[in-house]
Amino acid sequence: MSDLGPVNTTVDQHAERGVYDFDTIAAILDEGFLCHVGFIHEQRPYVIPMLYARDGERLFLHGSRGSRLLRHLKAGMPLSIEVTLVDGLVLARSVLHHSMNYRSVVIAGAAREVVDQTETDAALRCVVEHLVPQRWGDARVPTPAESLKTLVLEVALDNASAKVRTGPPIDDEDDLGRDVWAGVVPVALQVGEPEPDPDSSAPVPDYVKELNVRYRTPQA
Repeated sequence: MSDLGPVNTTVDQHAERGVYDFDTIAAILDEGFLCHVGFIHEQRPYVIPMLYARDGERLFLHGSRGSRLLRHLKAGMPLSIEVTLVDGLVLARSVLHHSMNYRSVVIAGAAREVVDQTETDAALRCVVEHLVPQRWGDARVPTPAESLKTLVLEVALDNASAKVRTGPPIDDEDDLGRDVWAGVVPVALQVGEPEPDPDSSAPVPDYVKELNVRYRTPQA
């Protein structure tokens, strides 16, 4: 983003874990669905969890037009977006070498409001379908009045980096002989049994029953 000045998303700490190719960044974003959006205004930090969806080389965010955070972003406030997928807890022989296996993405940039109604509807559909595929065609879509109350923002992915840790613990050589279990405990999201709304008599859709395929399997 040319208006942001010298914003740098290069990984400094453990630089060997930095990944910059777009395919890796896109794959992490496509696997996740929750991001944290942050900025600083009047010396106060704001960090908000938000749903998102990727469409090509851009990310969509949305929310109420009354949201203070979204109003600041709409006005061009520089932002950062972070997404993390946790794949495992890494237990080392030394307490100080405990870690986790993860894949994360950091995006720096500025948001652009999506104003065209057709683009807005497409962006909202993108977010819904990313979270629950086939849901858009099943639930009621927004009315024009509802759409007017919803702010959709687009963030380009031209200033983003990934950071990835994989593999077993890295212990000091002097600790390798210790009789302490070391290894990786895989971690993954789990989809539970759908819980119907008490006022709903509709059967659970197949696409809801099959949501477990939306989530990843653990990576050691």
